[in-house]
Amino acid sequence: MRVSGKIITVGLCPCWDTVCRLDGADWGEHKVMSASSTRPAGKALNISRALAWMGQTNTAAGLWGSEDYTQMLKAMQALEEAIEVKMTVVKGSTRRNITVVDTAKSRDMHLRGKSGLATKKALVKLKDDLEAIVGKDSICVFAGAMPHKRLLDDVIRIIKSCSSRGAKIVLDTSGDALRKILDACEILLIKPNVEELCKLLGKRVKDNPKNLVKAGRKLLNKVEMVVISRGEKGAIVVTNKGAWQCRCVDSGRVLSTVGCGDYLLGGFLKGLKDTSDVDKALETAIKVATARAWGWTEEMTWLEARQEIKVKTARI
Repeated sequence: MRVSGKIITVGLCPCWDTVCRLDGADWGEHKVMSASSTRPAGKALNISRALAWMGQTNTAAGLWGSEDYTQMLKAMQALEEAIEVKMTVVKGSTRRNITVVDTAKSRDMHLRGKSGLATKKALVKLKDDLEAIVGKDSICVFAGAMPHKRLLDDVIRIIKSCSSRGAKIVLDTSGDALRKILDACEILLIKPNVEELCKLLGKRVKDNPKNLVKAGRKLLNKVEMVVISRGEKGAIVVTNKGAWQCRCVDSGRVLSTVGCGDYLLGGFLKGLKDTSDVDKALETAIKVATARAWGWTEEMTWLEARQEIKVKTARI
């Protein structure tokens, strides 16, 4: 299944991601960081950045706070040839997330701020803005945390508006929001991890290919494709035409798992634009997620990483 339209990522609860790296840490210590970085993020914008790294132009939409909007635009300038920023500017400041990476023990901690940008007024404005850029065959990727449940009906109206304009919808969220949107909207693709899949189905699913495929097939009456992320075990894609698994067969030092799921989805979408073979798209997804985990997306080009990373794919 090949997708042909422009990709538009939509983030309703975006953030600034600050990543602090240090070589060993414990409570009560005072450490000098080996490196730190801060950049505009959230799942939707991470997917946009992954696509840009692979050379795929895309549009980054969604909400952003007026108090730090200019700062965000400045931070995105380096990617302006690949990412067209079409954010809906709303009152307030964008939340801050902090990730502390202990490189000595290969562990990390994630601290998330609360997002307050989404209001009824803001979502009405976003709906109007999306109607101006979404067209036939657009791929609209609604990714990340969703606003409070009292605003989910407003989110559903936005998604249905995009669908009515001929767009295909990709959904990467979790919990009650995922369940409610799936029940109400036509969805092309979802990308749960194993834990999110269990919560969606309301029961425990063993993390093995046979059981995951069986679980994924239960969702095909609501969605065309289910990509199940399994962390270091790779991923599985389930469609009405079959199911495939793929994993990396190389070993490498994992610098951080932050954003790997977003890069997995970005890689899969890029694969769907390049080929009609779902298994080939999954291979691309695994290579991109692996490159992210190993820190190669900051050091290498996609062409270089694609040639170096070896994966194994099998039909289930």
